[in-house]
Amino acid sequence: MLSIEADKNIIALNTLGFNAIAEQFTRIASEDDLLKALQYAQLHQLDYQVLSGGSNVLVDEHIPGLTLHMQVMGRAVLKECDQQVLIRIGAGENWHELVQWSVVNDWQGIETMALIPGLVGASPVQNIGAYGTELKDVLVQVRAWDCLAKEFVELDNSECQFAYRDSVFKRSKGRFIITSVDLKLHKRLAIEFKYQALKDYMHKQSLANITLKDVFQAVCEIRSDKLPDPVKVANAGSFFKNPIISHSQFQQLQGDFPKIVGHPSACSGVKVAAGWLIDHCGWKGYLASGVGVYPKQALVLIHTGESSIGQLMQLADDIKQSVFDKFKVQLEIEPQRFPSVN
Repeated sequence: MLSIEADKNIIALNTLGFNAIAEQFTRIASEDDLLKALQYAQLHQLDYQVLSGGSNVLVDEHIPGLTLHMQVMGRAVLKECDQQVLIRIGAGENWHELVQWSVVNDWQGIETMALIPGLVGASPVQNIGAYGTELKDVLVQVRAWDCLAKEFVELDNSECQFAYRDSVFKRSKGRFIITSVDLKLHKRLAIEFKYQALKDYMHKQSLANITLKDVFQAVCEIRSDKLPDPVKVANAGSFFKNPIISHSQFQQLQGDFPKIVGHPSACSGVKVAAGWLIDHCGWKGYLASGVGVYPKQALVLIHTGESSIGQLMQLADDIKQSVFDKFKVQLEIEPQRFPSVN
């Protein structure tokens, strides 16, 4: 039977730790639960929104209608051969725990995405990625409820329309409710590093035969050193996307700022390190009225308590303006508003 809670404070379900009251709230543990919840919303003429791990959202103080908290669990091996394995993962599974599971089984493909917070169901929305790997590189299929067609659908990789921190799920807000994802991971492939930080770490460790466990450990140590644990310091991870600018603009910036950090982008242009831009506007370590910028990583905004989402958004606007004034580069916020603003 569907359990509905009224006026639920979801402060524990958003990693920024803001007080937020959901008018009505229910946990979704299966596709059958989802259908019942949608029927309930229709019967009572309620708007609804889907909450995943709460790690990449900016939650309003009051959330009207029905909030669906996705908790569909399950890990299954669908196919396996000498070279590859195809797995199906429930939307409610913890992403980092999935990465751990893949490494223990010696399946290659997502080990560099360790310690990315959140649940599996949200991973296709943002096309999450780290250290040169993105979800699109391993995703085969997404199963979701299509709110327009009123049926469950399976979208293959191309239908997900992945781009840098983007997808059809993000652009078509409210249309799809993801219940599981299928990933294809590999066996016995050579380990390559696309980012200098990982190369430097392995060089310092003087490892002769690098394993997936070594890569996993390296990523965990590097990320832990730079990024705060949301359990200890409330945050939403990287708050701004790394902006992609033209080669000519980057060359011009290099002339004025020789140490500016940028990498070639797969979709042409140069991906500039947003954290470097913010740091060089003097924001790293800033703290006022309970919100601030993490001292070890300028890309991360933090909440120390007794503040509001409005104060955090004002800080974000101030940072964006200062970066534009100094570099003429427009930053874009990565976390999504909840409920979404169309």
